[in-house]
Amino acid sequence: MPDLNFLAPVPEVVLAHNELLSPQAFGQKLKIHSKQDGMPNLQGVDVAIIGVLENRNAVNYIGEDFNINEIRNALYKLFPGSWSTTIADLGDIHKGETVEDTYFAFKETVAELVKLNIIPLVLGGSQDLTYPMYRAFDNLIPMVNIVNVDSKFDLGDLTEPIKNDSFVGKIVLEEPYNLFNYAAIGYQTYFNSQEQIDLMETLYFEAYRLGQVSNDITLVEPVMRDANIVTVDMGSLKASEVSLNQKVSPNGLDGKEICAITRYAGISNKVSALGIFEYNPSKDDDITCGLISQMIWYFIEGLNNRVDDSDFKDESIYQKFITLVDSEELIFYKSIKTGRWWIEIPFLNEINNKLKRHTLLPCMHQDYLDACNNQIPERWFKAYQKNCV
Repeated sequence: MPDLNFLAPVPEVVLAHNELLSPQAFGQKLKIHSKQDGMPNLQGVDVAIIGVLENRNAVNYIGEDFNINEIRNALYKLFPGSWSTTIADLGDIHKGETVEDTYFAFKETVAELVKLNIIPLVLGGSQDLTYPMYRAFDNLIPMVNIVNVDSKFDLGDLTEPIKNDSFVGKIVLEEPYNLFNYAAIGYQTYFNSQEQIDLMETLYFEAYRLGQVSNDITLVEPVMRDANIVTVDMGSLKASEVSLNQKVSPNGLDGKEICAITRYAGISNKVSALGIFEYNPSKDDDITCGLISQMIWYFIEGLNNRVDDSDFKDESIYQKFITLVDSEELIFYKSIKTGRWWIEIPFLNEINNKLKRHTLLPCMHQDYLDACNNQIPERWFKAYQKNCV
């Protein structure tokens, strides 16, 4: 049995609600950590839902406690698709004596699950929990790609203690330096200082404005295809999509867009952890909990549609295209199986590259068309420059 001692069972009130549901409901298909039966057997489990009830590093924290019982109730009563995935609800990590205690428990739990090839699906809590989730990968993979669906970059003041609006700065600055790429999806310019926007450019990180994402949701797919960790701030949603207590902006992603984004995260063969953060419970919370439950549903739907199409050793399963842009040879690959595209990032033999696995970068068909029109794709340029650093 893996060491998952930091997890408390799913609350009895949720289990009582689950007993009343249809036998075909999602909650009836789960393996559940309960007080009566203990931790379920995790053999064959693909996804583990865990709650992390920590919000003390939120900038607006005023001492309130919270739980995610209503999210579970909304999720449990949905009906699963035609899935082959086995899902467990492993309960909650409660607040430790200090926030650092919670971070440690969370980091160890995520690392244990990932080692078992189980995807942690995390429900929180303040978004600074992304930091221990990232640290869980320290000894698992050499470099990590994070995608943050958020209206803000969360870089913050890099000299100040970690908060839910500054956790990325800690990820960037603190050793060991395991972050390869950080991508922000759906940011809104007026919530980010020009200094932060410039810093994103300096670090060759990716940033996609809300308007770009809303105009063409498919541009999210290649970004997700290269992600190891995906984190969603509920503040990225427009106010009309959630309950009043979420205190979000009148502008933001709508319900269909965020569900499409979590489905893209599920389809990605690399995504190994998903966090949905900044949930603020309230008495009138059906809308928010319903939306979060549907985001989870679409993530699992995507997971069940994963296709391994990145083996480019077999020339019969892909097409290769070569273009010339400003005397630079760009090489593209298209999967015959799925129609997805990649672009090759050339090695610089005289430079100590960070990661040779990043020579093939997911891209869109439009990137190939742009290259044919003598335009270097922006993702290629940033990845190439980062590889030179």
